This record gives sequence, structure tokens and C-alpha cells, in this order.
Amino acid sequence: QLQLVESGGGLVHPGGSLRLSCATSGFTLDYVTIGWFRRAPGAEREESSFIMCISTVPYWLDSDGGRFTIFKDKDTVYLQIENLKPEDTGVYYCAGTPRYLPGNQCTKSHEYDYWGQGTQVTVSS
Repeated sequence: QLQLVESGGGLVHPGGSLRLSCATSGFTLDYVTIGWFRRAPGAEREESSFIMCISTVPYWLDSDGGRFTIFKDKDTVYLQIENLKPEDTGVYYCAGTPRYLPGNQCTKSHEYDYWGQGTQVTVSS
């Protein structure tokens, strides 16, 4: 079973940066697709928005001018967020599945079998 634990959230001023971590166990990252999603305030987890995913290579639809970066190191997948904006506020989840998901599939939350507990990011002055 793939286990995921997010960390790194917090309260940040607009313009600040954060590095979120998704520590994994149970599977070697080489054989797993990990996605990052954001649940906006008031939304259900199933309504979370896709941010980025990574398996052999990273994939994203819109990095918002390069503000978001995904990378992995050993058993951890990171989401680096620069120039944080109030609209980035939400609960950030990493999700995983022990298979390769091509780009168009890795954007879909229902493709993932395992989810972390989430880490809260609040961007406010």
C-alpha cells in the first residue's frame, strides 16, 4: 500500500514561497505517479484542482508563469510555489497510484488510489 504524508504548509504573506513535501512509502517512486491537487476553501476533496504530477517526467497544464515546480528526490515529491497569491489558499493534497499515468490521465483525481491527509496553505497579509 502506498502511503503519503504531506507537510510544509502554513501561513504565508503574498509574494512569499513555500515548498510542500509529499513523503511516500510502500512503493518505489520509480513506479508511481504522484499528483498535487488543491482543494479551495468550501470545496470537497473530490473537487480539488489539479496542479502538477510526476512519474518519469513532470506534467502540468499551466505552471502559472513558472510559479509552480514539481520534482522528486528519493522517496519524496516536492511542490515548490513561488510568488504566492491569496487565490493559492487551500488544502494541498498529494495523491498517488502505483502505475504510470500519461499526462491527460494524471490530471484526473479519480485516477489516483491513495491520498495524503493534506496540508493547509493560507496566503494572507
